[in-house]
Amino acid sequence: RIEARFRVTGKQPEIWHADSGVVEPVSYRIENGETIVPLNFDADESFFVVFRKATKATSETVPTLRWEAVASVGGPWRVTFPDGRGAPPSATFDTLTSLGERKEPGIKYYSGTTDYRTSFKLPATIKAGQPLKLDLGDVGVVAQVKINGQSVGTAWHAPYQLDIGRYVRPGSNTIEVSVDNLWVNRLIGDAQPGAKKVTFTTMPTYTADAPLRPSGLIGPVRVLAGKE
Repeated sequence: RIEARFRVTGKQPEIWHADSGVVEPVSYRIENGETIVPLNFDADESFFVVFRKATKATSETVPTLRWEAVASVGGPWRVTFPDGRGAPPSATFDTLTSLGERKEPGIKYYSGTTDYRTSFKLPATIKAGQPLKLDLGDVGVVAQVKINGQSVGTAWHAPYQLDIGRYVRPGSNTIEVSVDNLWVNRLIGDAQPGAKKVTFTTMPTYTADAPLRPSGLIGPVRVLAGKE
C-alpha cells in the first residue's frame, strides 16, 4: 500500500487495468499542487493511473470493498485429458492438488490442457447484484473458466480471480476450468527410465531428477463476496 503523488490538479484519477479493460474510480485528495492517490497492489500487480475528467472537488473517498469467502468449491472434480498426451481419458479428484503430486505417471508428468468440472451452491445470503469473485487459488499456469456454460474469462496471473456476479444463479451452479500448463513436466516424464516418450526434442533437455513445475488447478477454489 502506497500513497502516490502526481503533479496534476483539477482532474479526477482513475485506475485502468490493462489486462482486463476494467476502469474504476479511486480515492484521492489534492494538496499543494499535487493529487495524492492511495494505491493497493497485489503481488506483481501493475496498472495505469489516468487523469482525464475535470473536477472541482479537492478530495473524494471511494468505498473499499472487503472480500470474504462465502462458498468453497471443494469437489469432487471430474478431470478429463485429451488423447495422445500420456494421461488417462478421465479421473476423479476428491481434492485439488498439483498434477505433479499425483501417483499416476500419466497424470504426474502430463502437459497440455486439463479440464476440471464440478458444481457448487451459492449461499442464500447472497443478495442480488452483490459483487462476487471466483478465487482459483494457485494455478499452473493459465486457466479459462465457464460457469453454467457461459465463458467468464481467462486468469493468467496471481491473484487468479475473475468477476462472476452476472454468471451465477441462486442454488446450484456448474463450473468448468480448463488449465494449460508448461511442457516441462512431460519432458521430465519422458526422461524417466523406461518411459514411453510423448514428446520429441532434437537435444536432451531435462533430466529425470529435475523438479516438477506446479501444474493444473491447485486451488483452493472459493467464491468471494464484496462487502463495504
